[in-house]
Amino acid sequence: MSYLAPSEFVTKLVDAGESKILMSTKDTLIRAYMAGATLALAAAFAVTINVQTGEPLAGAVLFPVGFCLLYLLGYDLLTGVFVLAPLAVWDKRPGCTWAGVGRNWGLVFIGNFAGALTTAVMMAIYFTYGFSTEPSEVGAKLAGVGVARTLGYEQYGAAGWLTIFVRGMLCNWMVSTGVVGAQVSTSVTGKVVAMWMPIMLFFYMVFEHSIVNMFLFPTALMMGGEFTIGDYFWWNEIPTVLGNMVGGITFTGLMLYSTHVRTSAKRKVAA
Repeated sequence: MSYLAPSEFVTKLVDAGESKILMSTKDTLIRAYMAGATLALAAAFAVTINVQTGEPLAGAVLFPVGFCLLYLLGYDLLTGVFVLAPLAVWDKRPGCTWAGVGRNWGLVFIGNFAGALTTAVMMAIYFTYGFSTEPSEVGAKLAGVGVARTLGYEQYGAAGWLTIFVRGMLCNWMVSTGVVGAQVSTSVTGKVVAMWMPIMLFFYMVFEHSIVNMFLFPTALMMGGEFTIGDYFWWNEIPTVLGNMVGGITFTGLMLYSTHVRTSAKRKVAA
């Protein structure tokens, strides 16, 4: 499946990071918007599967279809640029600065949120026949998820906040590994297989993904979930974003770059 060696695909990751930082505002927003909308639809698909089959593993196995589609189409998730953009700064690429990284992250966050919210509104209409009926079984399930993953954390106070943060770290360790997977092969089949595995793992383990949550929680509110927008941001989105950032940078970007680009000299063995 045309596998690339780590030294080759990590260099491609640095190139991608440079491209993200230098990309125009229009292109950044469009690509982020479509990424958020696509991943949100995949999340709705997975929850529907879980409800209809009663088997969470089935949803986890099929959820990565959305992730694979958006990366094959060249769209951008915040979880991905958390890893890619800093690589270009560490590599001292011309024109790549931490200010540029912050600009890219901010634009991608806005685009992802707008795209996920658009899908949330469309799915809410779908679940309620245009808000004319009570939510479908899937809609009711989403409302319950919203309560459990906001107020459910709040009851533990600081320990709950820490738990979300750690789940966010674990999530983007896997999701950003999926981003790397898109670069380890030059064939579509190879890319899909490499992306599929870590994404399936994160979804089944119920780790916290900031963009998936941009769909789940607004939908839950529209489905009658008994929590507030403030609950959503403080008891989920904010610690999830921070955890995603730390997990992706440390466990994926920094580790790959430090050992496959900034490789240390080999040990000298005495004759």
